[in-house]
Amino acid sequence: MLKHLHMTVAVISILLFTFRFALTLANSNKLSLKWLKIAPHIIDTLLLGLGIALAIKLSINPGEQLWLAEKIFAVFAYIFTGYYTLKLARNRTMQVIGFLGAIGWIMLIVRIAISKETVFLAGL
Repeated sequence: MLKHLHMTVAVISILLFTFRFALTLANSNKLSLKWLKIAPHIIDTLLLGLGIALAIKLSINPGEQLWLAEKIFAVFAYIFTGYYTLKLARNRTMQVIGFLGAIGWIMLIVRIAISKETVFLAGL
């Protein structure tokens, strides 16, 4: 059940990020709505908590399971890329590039979660 809840919250997080990106491109005033400022933090905190709970329940240590270490690295990269896209990018081109980069990190996270294999740390 934890796994399915984690996956559901992950999808909600990605959909919310995509929605906020669309509002950013449209220069929408809706970005200043209180729920759009608070919800991503609550959802992402829940997502992180569920991920930690899942790792503890399954006794998975990122020091021993390199796929989990790589997934955690990819999550941090996604967070930075998403922040860049929504807050730091100075023009639409950079916002779109940032968004595509964030989606790329999401794809890597999903690949690692499904395969339980490393991509970058495979040689270690």
